[in-house]
Amino acid sequence: MTDTDDLLLAFYGDDFTGSTDVMEALSRAGLRTVLFLRPPGPDDLRRFPGARAFGVAGVSRSLPTGAMEAELRPVFEALRARGAPLAHYKVCSTFDSSAEVGSIGRAIDIGQAVFASPFVPVVVGAPALGRYQVFGNLFARSGPETRPFRLDRHPTMRHHPTTPMDEADLRLHLGKQTDKRIGLFDILDAALPPEAQEARRNALLADGCGVVLFDVLTEDHLPAIGRLIASTTGTDGPLFVVGSSGVEYALVAHWKAEGSLPPPPDFAADPVEQIVVMSGSCSPVTERQIAWAVENGFGEVPLRPERLVDPAMPEAEFLGAVKAARRHLAGGRSVVLHTSRGPDDPRLPIARARLAATGHAESDTARLFGTVMGRVLREILLGAPRVRRAAVCGGDTSSFVARALGITALEMAAPMAPGSPLCRVHTGDALDGMQIVFKGGQVGKIDFFASVLRGTP
Repeated sequence: MTDTDDLLLAFYGDDFTGSTDVMEALSRAGLRTVLFLRPPGPDDLRRFPGARAFGVAGVSRSLPTGAMEAELRPVFEALRARGAPLAHYKVCSTFDSSAEVGSIGRAIDIGQAVFASPFVPVVVGAPALGRYQVFGNLFARSGPETRPFRLDRHPTMRHHPTTPMDEADLRLHLGKQTDKRIGLFDILDAALPPEAQEARRNALLADGCGVVLFDVLTEDHLPAIGRLIASTTGTDGPLFVVGSSGVEYALVAHWKAEGSLPPPPDFAADPVEQIVVMSGSCSPVTERQIAWAVENGFGEVPLRPERLVDPAMPEAEFLGAVKAARRHLAGGRSVVLHTSRGPDDPRLPIARARLAATGHAESDTARLFGTVMGRVLREILLGAPRVRRAAVCGGDTSSFVARALGITALEMAAPMAPGSPLCRVHTGDALDGMQIVFKGGQVGKIDFFASVLRGTP
């Protein structure tokens, strides 16, 4: 039985792949972590004895700002009720957000109203993921093979279809989304001795900063940030923290330094003969991965995204995609289905035009695409019982794919790429125990799908 007194952390992920990223960081540190699709009650947690952390995979990154209150407040209240000392609102490590969609500032305002933390630490940098924050400016790789780009010059994020990043200084970017005063614990502060670091944090709070960003350049900066977070207690409930999985990397580094972690588990996955890949990503990283897979023997099923957003989508379209995928599987091949080959795919403007013509907002895309993609994937897998492993690509669509698959909870099965572990899913039906990796668009090397097939990170 899980004693809630043993919980160290509860989190809400603003998209699905980001939520599995947190689960991986904690699980690999030896802390059993369970990811739910709905806020768990005490009975739900008792199903996972020894759990030290739990999360809720959400969708707020793709929500209009006006819809975030209804989504987040009940979840935050549920997290607070479970009694963990830390509550983390997990955001994408490229800080995807705007004042109109997925507003991180609005999430901070809602969280503070629920948790009443003395301040909100914000940690975005995560060197293991190729994310670095220096003097408040965020830098990110575009795939593991590239050098870091300043975010407003990033080849993907500056052209993001929903939340293009035109400002790398997170103080300025976040300042457009909240009225709270934003302070910075910068790279020079990170070089101070521990007592001086605490004095600097306290000075920022005394200066009225309700939000404090922490610079991260190297792994060496993480233990001190974890200590500064863990040593701050909420006045009347959990400390509310915002950031990427850099939050967990920092906390784990601190807990490891103080010797409070159990031995890390030995995660491993066996190779399988076939996998099904369902991609809703338009990232150039995923584009290269799909091209590599097709060139190396994967079957390919291009979907028609303009039909996915059409409420009158004929059943023949749905069944056609399922049958095409099953033909490849019957022939002994793995298969990749996709709505895009990349950011310049000619299907995308057609889909946007159809979206507008049917009265949907751009923010509806993830829900519409993801729900239908999940239905297609579920039908494929139910008709191919020997296939027990799959990959889903696209941070915005993954939450809706998972819901359509009937997933209620997940645990880490094995590492694949940083931030995208292979997960064992709980469904209570024929898909129970299925292994699925949920991958963000920017994640993984060019042969990522072969790694999933082999079970090797």
